[in-house]
Amino acid sequence: MTPASAPLPKRLSGHATGPGRPWPMGATFDGDGVNFAVFSAHAEKIELCLFSPDGRKELARIPFRERDGDIWHMHVGGLTFGTVYGFRAHGPYAPEQGHRFNPHKLLLDPYARALEGRLRWSDALMGYKIGSPRADLSFDTRDSAFAVPKAVVTDTSFSWGDDRLPRIPRSETVIYEAHVKALTERHPAIEKGMRGTYLGLASDPMIDHLQRLGVTTIELLPTQHFVDDRFLVAKGLKNHWGYNTLAFFAPEPRYMCKGALWEFQTMVRRLHSAGIEVVLDVVYNHTGEGDQWGPTLCYRGLDNASYYRLADGGRHYVNDTGTGNTLNLTHPMVLRMVMDSLRYWVETLHVDGFRFDLATVLGREAQGFDPNGGFFDAIRQDPVLAHVKLIAEPWDIGPGGYQLGQYPHPFHEWNDQFRDGARRFWKGDPGLTADLSKRVLGSAERFDHSGRSATSSVNFITAHDGFTLEDLVSYTVKRNWANGEDNRDGHHENHADNLGVEGPSDDPAILAARALRKRNLLATLMLSQGVPMLLAGDEIGHSQGGNNNAYAQDNETTWLDWAKADQGLTAFVARLSQLRRDFPQLRQRRFLHARQRPADGLRDVIWRHADGREPQGHVWHDPAFRALGVELRMAAEGGDPGPGAVLLYFNAGPATPLTLPDTAGWQLVLDTTRPDVTLGPAPKDLPAQSVLMFRSTPSEDDPKGGK
Repeated sequence: MTPASAPLPKRLSGHATGPGRPWPMGATFDGDGVNFAVFSAHAEKIELCLFSPDGRKELARIPFRERDGDIWHMHVGGLTFGTVYGFRAHGPYAPEQGHRFNPHKLLLDPYARALEGRLRWSDALMGYKIGSPRADLSFDTRDSAFAVPKAVVTDTSFSWGDDRLPRIPRSETVIYEAHVKALTERHPAIEKGMRGTYLGLASDPMIDHLQRLGVTTIELLPTQHFVDDRFLVAKGLKNHWGYNTLAFFAPEPRYMCKGALWEFQTMVRRLHSAGIEVVLDVVYNHTGEGDQWGPTLCYRGLDNASYYRLADGGRHYVNDTGTGNTLNLTHPMVLRMVMDSLRYWVETLHVDGFRFDLATVLGREAQGFDPNGGFFDAIRQDPVLAHVKLIAEPWDIGPGGYQLGQYPHPFHEWNDQFRDGARRFWKGDPGLTADLSKRVLGSAERFDHSGRSATSSVNFITAHDGFTLEDLVSYTVKRNWANGEDNRDGHHENHADNLGVEGPSDDPAILAARALRKRNLLATLMLSQGVPMLLAGDEIGHSQGGNNNAYAQDNETTWLDWAKADQGLTAFVARLSQLRRDFPQLRQRRFLHARQRPADGLRDVIWRHADGREPQGHVWHDPAFRALGVELRMAAEGGDPGPGAVLLYFNAGPATPLTLPDTAGWQLVLDTTRPDVTLGPAPKDLPAQSVLMFRSTPSEDDPKGGK
């Protein structure tokens, strides 16, 4: 069926139009009017639709008459900033061949910088007739304009002043993963009108908190415009996390006070002035249009066969993301859109980097995942992106989806093996000490290749996806009933331990055990090689009531309750950050392999029993071996030759006599069983369930000791 000839309203205005240019993509004001450029390889006709400022009334429909390759373009005189518009695309409606053109469906510009209105769920959004015997092969003729957000021609200029990217070295980075609204919505010191917004995040109370924690880099859950899934809206829920992107260039307006781009830019500028980087969690693996049963909002209607990876002749979508569709980054124009988007956020909005959701999708070529594939080649050669932080979530649900350690330099990677190994060690699972030794040294078996550094691993205990730290020590079973999926969603294996009581408890012994477990987990995170990532709220004891998949909970389940903040735990996290800053042995660029240092003949890593002996081969696999010590110096190759050292002990077992090694004099600087002790002599025993840290004592040659 080819509905290009179907009767449509003929509301054309007297705007002066010209051929315009095929670049830049999207809508660009040039002083005389606006240039429009949009990609479609398979459309037969594209129309520009102009709307009233509130987006409710279509004022004009103007056909594109110029096409340069697959880019349709025109210039419309007299238009300016604030113009509200959309597209309609004519072409074959042939789902079996991958084409789903339907000019009755208004389409969002893929390069929209700002939007007017929000998505209103309606059957009219579908390109097919719901309930038809022909299913998605049927054709719907209802106009969807009333239900679709429109693009707005946007002035992106901003007074940045002397703003500079902090460019925190990888070895000094401490990441704080946060949600704009959840972090700020209930903070009593933030003005009410700014809570839950970009401006709230940039407020003095929030910046003071981040600086106290020693955070160098805030990693924000998706802030590119996203849509709420229809099934969630039907349940009275929202897509709280935001992993359902529709517009890759537009900041999400629900986090704005006045719906203006400058609010996001102000947030970035203020965080930069505090020395804090802004990294965005971006979702270039799929869009909010879903599978063949989803709405026609943008990419599907402009050129379904180009934007998406298709299967079964084109009717169905490859679903390597678990969301219904997969963007086709092997297509040059789709890859160009992603690259243009990344550059826009860096050049125009001054962000410092990106965390790529389900990043394996981005590197999957025809033959499978390829670390030298088109996306990776494009991003590594780009001079704009060369200096920003790049973080991969190194898996998806597609074939060969788990690719931890396989990403090219300079990518960091979320390390789920650190998460699971640390959780299991402290939970008391037998035989985990050897695994912990790998995680403490930056998972070299995964990352030490191809010139990659020991900062390649992003270590974490918790993240947005899973239990919070408080829930990790309070629940053994997830409680996701509020999500409306009968508790089927979320991770089933969490390596969690409730320390004796499921859920909240007022038993002092249980509370003390939970507090100690949290300190041990946090100390393991902050004292390990690699880049540590904290989950916002863990430092104040935030609980989600056992919900380990709170993606739809835009409510007090996820909003941090600052009135109940655990100030002692906050102070402990701040102290761990200070220790990490003070002792470069904890945050080295080079991997440590127990090699002899030319400066003093000592190895850069020496493993220890509590009695000072070095573990032998068979002991590493002994289930009873639960107290691990490690003596750290700067790397033998290329490291600081100074004699300073630190000594760490991780004891997931009972108390045991402690004999410190004679390679140096030692001074206690951390004991998780006594969090208020900051400096002191070595104890006689290694306490049960503890992390201890010592520094080598000062000498004439090294007056700062371990520093």
